Amino acid sequence: MIRNYNDFITKLMKAGFSGAIGGKDDGVFALFRYGWGAEDETGIEWHTGDPDSDPWEWRIRILDERNDIAYSKVFNKKAGYITKGWYPYFLAVRRAGKLFEDEYADGLISNFAKRIYETVAENASLPTNEIKRIAGFSREDKSKFDSALIDLQMKMYLTTSRVERNISREGKEYGWTTTAFCTTEHFFGESVFEQAAKISTVEAINKITERIYELNPTAQEKKIIKFIRG
Repeated sequence: MIRNYNDFITKLMKAGFSGAIGGKDDGVFALFRYGWGAEDETGIEWHTGDPDSDPWEWRIRILDERNDIAYSKVFNKKAGYITKGWYPYFLAVRRAGKLFEDEYADGLISNFAKRIYETVAENASLPTNEIKRIAGFSREDKSKFDSALIDLQMKMYLTTSRVERNISREGKEYGWTTTAFCTTEHFFGESVFEQAAKISTVEAINKITERIYELNPTAQEKKIIKFIRG
């Protein structure tokens, strides 16, 4: 049973990846399901603000305290976690050694995504409001911006670098959290990409599929492939 942050980290590092706590597992794998304002099937109470016992706070702690777990919208356009050890396998599938410029030239990356990616790549890390400002996105662009940002996460060009509380002029936290992004190269460094370059797409798919069946023997093949390929 997962009762606190340390329990979650232990199980996540052992599993290697998971659909996000706070989202559905899409029939593949998540360490546990969603609860909102009440106890879920694990007995954990959500949205209390306690960094040790509230799963909603754990994503913030992971990004603040660790450098071996990525958190982003990587599974079926929904948030999830991938450890550094398993990240090369997903990279080998999602990016397959391709460069951003090549995918854009082939029409696989939108102009909106290109503007976002280049803006983030020129900076170490940027929150979404700064990406919009620097790249010149308007309010009317919101849906296209959101879609492009998710696409870049799914293709593993960008990942979440931190999640912060909004701070008022009086120094008090307010409202929803603010998410910042960086390139995956900035987040993990080149070693992960060097490992991914040695793994074929077929090998990666087989490796991840085998792991999923270990975690969830009842997972369906079609859902697994969608989970892996994005």
